[in-house]
Amino acid sequence: MPKLEFVCLLGASGSIGCSALDVINQHKGRFSLHSAAAHSNTQKMAEISKEYPNAKLALFDKNSALELQKITGKKVLAGMDGLLELVSDSACDLVINGLTGSVGCEPTLKAIEHGKKVALANKETLVMAGKIIKEALQKNPASQITPVDSEHNAIFQCLAGRGTFEVESLQITASGGPFREWPAEKFSEITLKDALNHPVWSMGKKITIDSASMMNKGLEVIEAHFLFDISYDQIKVVVHPQSIVHSLAQFRDGSMIAQLGTPDMRIPILNAMTFPERLYLDTKRISLPEIQKLTFFEPDFEKFPCLALAYEAGKAGGTRAAVLNAANEVLVNAFLQEKISFMDIPRGIECCLEKIEEQSDVDLEKILLADFLARKAANFYISN
Repeated sequence: MPKLEFVCLLGASGSIGCSALDVINQHKGRFSLHSAAAHSNTQKMAEISKEYPNAKLALFDKNSALELQKITGKKVLAGMDGLLELVSDSACDLVINGLTGSVGCEPTLKAIEHGKKVALANKETLVMAGKIIKEALQKNPASQITPVDSEHNAIFQCLAGRGTFEVESLQITASGGPFREWPAEKFSEITLKDALNHPVWSMGKKITIDSASMMNKGLEVIEAHFLFDISYDQIKVVVHPQSIVHSLAQFRDGSMIAQLGTPDMRIPILNAMTFPERLYLDTKRISLPEIQKLTFFEPDFEKFPCLALAYEAGKAGGTRAAVLNAANEVLVNAFLQEKISFMDIPRGIECCLEKIEEQSDVDLEKILLADFLARKAANFYISN
């Protein structure tokens, strides 16, 4: 019988975190919550603390950490130091990184340095610092990353340990978001309510806006490049509105393998936690006769310039993807506050990429500097 695994859950209050907690609850004989962290959601973290009284707690926002400490009467770690302390704890076996944004990068790196298994849902880790993460994995062979994003987890399952030298292309599916059928001339009229109305997935606000702009697919292309050691020219995006096929691998012998499943993040989370095993999951099963039809389309790069910008930044390498990611985070946040228009997101990103000098020989310090400068440039764009 497999030993009990102790899980550190980062981003515990978000959609990934809630799904991961459900998976843990379905397999209490296999997993135990060692620790949980979030940004500032004291209410959700207090609920988690009540359900898991032995779990260590951390909040990135220091004032919220003090508040949670008063509510629970327990010690609550705070800031980046708190996150790093949780992931490096020797009692923790598996880190699920469901944090949103660049804050997720350093905890992933620290977890790898301490030989942990990492179930990675934080896109920004590999987008910002893919080269550094790959080098860290080579230095720490006891550690491994299994992807949680439904698309990357699908590719992970399709490859099933095969080398990418056998692969002609990887095809990442996209729902197309709420604006797939909107004409380009209407994009200037997009409201926040329109952009948050995702037709398939229920996700956090930031990733929902990224889905609407298709930046999420751009970030996933960069992530796939590092996860699977494959060139950008071999990574395709295909629009699939039903979100049943989560991604595909085209092999050199002409075979194409796809992974299908209902749009339920618990499926890739469980797979990332237990690979190569498959445990039972209480979730809806697919009925092909009910679905009847699956459709696929080429993405429109002109309507969705964020996708084109991500490909360009990924191919350029160095700090370009870190700039792209940081600028996008700031601009999406400004759109969520209704300070800028929807199309100001790609315009602002392009402006930041033009302004900030590219660095090719990267280390973590240069990545974090590029992140800082991009945020500064994006805020300047917003204020003007």
